[in-house]
Order: sequence, then structure tokens, then C-alpha cells
Amino acid sequence: MDRIGGAWVSPTLQNLLIITRDDAVMSWYRRLYVPGGTYFFTVTLADRSAWTLVKEIDLLRSVYASVIKEHPVRCDAMVVLPDHIHAVWTLPEGDADFSIRWKKIKGLFSWHCKAVGYVSPSKARKGEKGIWQRRFWEHSIRDNADFCAHVNYCHFNPVKHGLVPRPEAWPYSTVHRDIREGQHVA
Repeated sequence: MDRIGGAWVSPTLQNLLIITRDDAVMSWYRRLYVPGGTYFFTVTLADRSAWTLVKEIDLLRSVYASVIKEHPVRCDAMVVLPDHIHAVWTLPEGDADFSIRWKKIKGLFSWHCKAVGYVSPSKARKGEKGIWQRRFWEHSIRDNADFCAHVNYCHFNPVKHGLVPRPEAWPYSTVHRDIREGQHVA
């Protein structure tokens, strides 16, 4: 085992672990890039009280479709809430670059969206509209139980937030696809 950025990492994982640095705040971010891997993501608006994602759902769907056409994924689960997105994606064999997909989705959505959030001086210097939080959270799925737990987390998240009484009542979720395909277990 080797020590990388304060964490112990096995030599096999060391080749997949990419450590990036954000010079603006001197933080180090660790991302595990596994070609063909399955991941759970949370992508959040800067304004946690905004309803931008559901108000602009047609734009978000269009942007998502265009990015996924260029950079395919298998979308195992997704839910769009007013201020954040949860997704479980499986990347194609040999492809580990989930970051480019989220960068393009967030960038294209921001470019075409009428909404504007608070633009800090650092965001202004970078030409950002202040809609999104700069980062996103990802978790590499470990096994089938982890996969099922995160798919269910996506589907039940609107219930957790008090938006609907049951997952099927939320319109912006892959739970509807899973029900049609007989895969959803309540």
C-alpha cells in the first residue's frame, strides 16, 4: 500500500485514482476512474432553494440527450429534483471519463438557461452564470447490493424530500421506465 494525499491506496487502485487540485481554494479532490465502471452521482444547483431543474426540464432533457449521444452511458437510474440530480451510470468499456459528461451537461445547460444565480467574483472571472455548484459528488458502485441501494435512493429521493407520497408520483424519474420494464420493486 502507498500513501496518497493522506489515504492508503492499494497499488492496483493507485493507477485508477486521479487526484486533482483546485488552485482557487488549494483543495485536493480524489476521483476513482474505473473504465466501464458504474457510479452514483449527485449534481447540485448553487441555490438549494431554486426550482430551476424542473422549471427547465425540457432544456435539461435536450442537453442530456446531446451530451449522451456524444459520450454514451447506460443510465441505470436518474431523478431530477428542483435543485439537484441523482444518477447511476455505467460507462462504456474502456471509458472512465464521467467528468467530461457532467462538465458538458452543466455547461450547456448554463449556456442556454435563462436563470442566473449569484455570481461570485471567482465565478465571474471564469464566465460562470452561478447556476451550479462547481463540483459534483460521485461514488463508485462496489457490488450488486450497493447498486440496488443507490438505484432505490434515486427513486425514493422525491419522497424523502416531501415532494410526493410515493416514487411513481414524481414525473422526473427513471422509476417510470423501470415500472414499464417490470424492474421496479417497491
